[in-house]
Amino acid sequence: MTRRPAPAVLPPSLRPWLGLIAALAALVVVVIGVLYAGHSEPGRVDRWFVSPTADSVRPPWRRVALFLDFLGNPAGSVMLVVALVGGCLLLRRPRAAVLVVAGVVVTVGTATLLKHLVGRTIHGPGNLSYPSGHTAFLTALALMVAMLATGRLGLGRTAGTSLVLGAGLVAGAAMGWAQVALGAHYPTDVLGGWCTALAVIPATAWLVDRTADRLVDGMADAGRLERR
Repeated sequence: MTRRPAPAVLPPSLRPWLGLIAALAALVVVVIGVLYAGHSEPGRVDRWFVSPTADSVRPPWRRVALFLDFLGNPAGSVMLVVALVGGCLLLRRPRAAVLVVAGVVVTVGTATLLKHLVGRTIHGPGNLSYPSGHTAFLTALALMVAMLATGRLGLGRTAGTSLVLGAGLVAGAAMGWAQVALGAHYPTDVLGGWCTALAVIPATAWLVDRTADRLVDGMADAGRLERR
């Protein structure tokens, strides 16, 4: 009896466009990082959107911003990841569960590394701000959920790409607004965080698929050798 191969977490129909978008997003992350390396003040682009003293959102929107911010904090992010991993396992999609964990680890790790490399600060020394880890995290989750939905629903290239980018844009915009409204990040930090997720998640999904396929092929080869 031949076992059906597990569905890819990065649907083949999405690979060309998401690969191109990931490359462009990585370029944006690098360019903004170079422009604002070592800075501690908002740049000209940042001042187009907010004043140097943001943190002016008032209730009830402040509560919304604080809730979104909580989702990117350790407690909130663990809750989201555990819920998504549990959902993947209930749907019998272990490869998707691996993607959720790997995608979050790689995205947050990349954002943290970039913060130390770029050295941009907000509200004093030590408060590294570029790129926004909160924005990168929530965008990454949205991208992964949308990719898994694309595969499960069998969407084509146009519909699938639109779903993935739309989900990433909504999640990134929501968390980005919260971070800027609370004065935790500059707008360009948010853009950098959004692009970090766009660059990292397609590559991580491709690596998960490639590694899983190789493991399955290796197990199949071992089984054939045992039967000889």
